[in-house]
Amino acid sequence: MNRTFHLSVLIVDDEANIRKTLSYCLAAEGHTVIAVSNPADAAEETRTRSFDLAFVDLKLGGENGMDLIPVLLSNSSWTKIVVITAHASIESAVEAIKRGATDYIAKPFTPDQVKLITRRIGRIRELETEIAVLKEGAQRLGPEDRLHSLSTNMQRVIETAKKAACSEAIVLLCGESGTGKSVFARAIHNWSPRAAKPMGIVSCPAVPPDLLESELFGHAKGSFTGAVRDNPGRIAACEGGTLFLDEIGDLAPSMQAKLLRFIQDKEYERLGESKVRKADVRIIAATNADLKKRVAEGRFREDLFYRLNVICLTIPSLRDRPEDIIPLAMDFFTHFRIANHKTLLGFTEEAEKSLMSHDWPGNVRELRNTIERAVILGGGERIDLSDLPDNIAPITGIPAIGDKVPLSTIEEMHIRRIMATSSSLQEAADILGIDQATLWRRRKTYGI
Repeated sequence: MNRTFHLSVLIVDDEANIRKTLSYCLAAEGHTVIAVSNPADAAEETRTRSFDLAFVDLKLGGENGMDLIPVLLSNSSWTKIVVITAHASIESAVEAIKRGATDYIAKPFTPDQVKLITRRIGRIRELETEIAVLKEGAQRLGPEDRLHSLSTNMQRVIETAKKAACSEAIVLLCGESGTGKSVFARAIHNWSPRAAKPMGIVSCPAVPPDLLESELFGHAKGSFTGAVRDNPGRIAACEGGTLFLDEIGDLAPSMQAKLLRFIQDKEYERLGESKVRKADVRIIAATNADLKKRVAEGRFREDLFYRLNVICLTIPSLRDRPEDIIPLAMDFFTHFRIANHKTLLGFTEEAEKSLMSHDWPGNVRELRNTIERAVILGGGERIDLSDLPDNIAPITGIPAIGDKVPLSTIEEMHIRRIMATSSSLQEAADILGIDQATLWRRRKTYGI
């Protein structure tokens, strides 16, 4: 990697000169350093913040540094611990590794030794972070993750996003559902100096309100029924990185206050604890709602809105950048053709015209779903009109409001259109104003 992985480092040594020298050496490499003289202070620091690396002296006055290793790991399992000692022995080295230490160096050590071991551990943490990000994003990988556009408006938004990525400012992504706000969030993180650190994603409406606090801030064991172990929370897991809060307009009022506190002071408390913790996490938020309107209605805190609205990027809808429809469709087509082992050659001219004439109320998400369906169902050499959904392929005789047709015909067409532009059955049912059971019965009736 051409990017330095800056570590959060804890030094535990009862010699002031060692703490000072080691701190200077690490800070010169760009790392963040906290130095303490005893196990109690070390344990206290790990309860309020996360560390990538800890240098622990074996002899801490009358206490054994070896006993501190499991304490540090219990508060932060990913911390790499390096034991430092003036009384080196094979036995103590083996015991340190058994207890969970990553490495062991003898005093006196040189700055070059410290740099070597720190850079090696930095690379380990970098790889661990990359693996975590890949695991979390595996289900979302697809051609839509590549940001490119022929639209001047979209290109302008992309360039602004690149400039914003280099700052520490909060970014608020606005736009209709399905326009690609999560894609922009990942891109901003990857373009930023925090790219080597974790990125977490939380969909605010997807997590029940009573569990969202635990999801974000974590909880202590026994803080509520079912809390059988400590949970560090997404904020702690994203230390040094980015947290993306999707559909933040749906955040409950109580959570709005706690999020505001974290944004202002970088402080928070785990559920079931009174201990104030700190975290260095950048916030990116997204919404398809009109937050100004929600503020006026008293549904969203005005102070939180202004905190979030530092850099606001409004992502154009797909109908506002029609020049991107066919290129995006081809990207999706190639992806799903390979994934489904198809030998299709592309689209017929009629199919392309139909794609271009559709207004895409569901934006890029609707286009993606449409192409996936067409590739799976397509049986000819190319995707044709017959392979596209009824609401996209031009059909003669589509009834309009006021036409002399049965009410059921209008209802069927409306349900089909809403379902085609919704990300889930629950969303479709909410838009239609019915419950999922009623929607299921309607679908069965109309063969949808």
